[in-house]
Amino acid sequence: MADFKLIAERREDFGKGAARRLRRADKVPAVLYGHGEDPIHLALDGHATMMAMKMPNALLEIESPDGSKNRLAIARDIQRHPVTWNIEHLDLIIVKRGEKIEVEVPVVVEGEAAPGTVVSIDNQVIRLLAEATSLPESVEVSIEGREVGEHVYASDVTIPKGTELVDDPELLIVNISAELSEEQLEAELESDAVDEEVAAATGAPAESDAEAQGDAEAQGDAEAEGDDEE
Repeated sequence: MADFKLIAERREDFGKGAARRLRRADKVPAVLYGHGEDPIHLALDGHATMMAMKMPNALLEIESPDGSKNRLAIARDIQRHPVTWNIEHLDLIIVKRGEKIEVEVPVVVEGEAAPGTVVSIDNQVIRLLAEATSLPESVEVSIEGREVGEHVYASDVTIPKGTELVDDPELLIVNISAELSEEQLEAELESDAVDEEVAAATGAPAESDAEAQGDAEAQGDAEAEGDDEE
């Protein structure tokens, strides 16, 4: 049984202008494809879609715009506005009961590590092969009492029955390290200050500024690509 049912309208107009008009009307542009079917361009109710996408790997029942049959689908790609985080476009892939598909499942860390430790989550999702109509929302990892130097790898994660691990078993999920002393923290801050002074003197952007610029350019390229598809 599907987690959510979304009523779809067929889209006839495409391009940036048509997509903006849909969003102003609280609709989400989407494309539905898979299992050899031609892609179907849809418009979905904005509020219902937003609620459905709050659930990771939600199984959706898409009410067919031509009234012939409903289709089961999951969101393969969600494009969001970089500021408002509103859903701007969805790629939906058709799934069938009984088949297995690859999905990214969020990792939920539970418990508290030993005193004086810092917990670093290196990977927030893990890739699993799971039945399309019974996809896990998350997997749990306990760090209760873990000491400095301990690690949690993908192979250590207890995955739901009937699923298979896709990621490398040696993929690092959680790293437990020592908490910095006041002296070490001051040394790091001083090092960062020196880097900023050098960057200002040479006219080169600081590392964090360069990274931010790169992220902004990548975001702009992604948005341009999404607009072209719409």
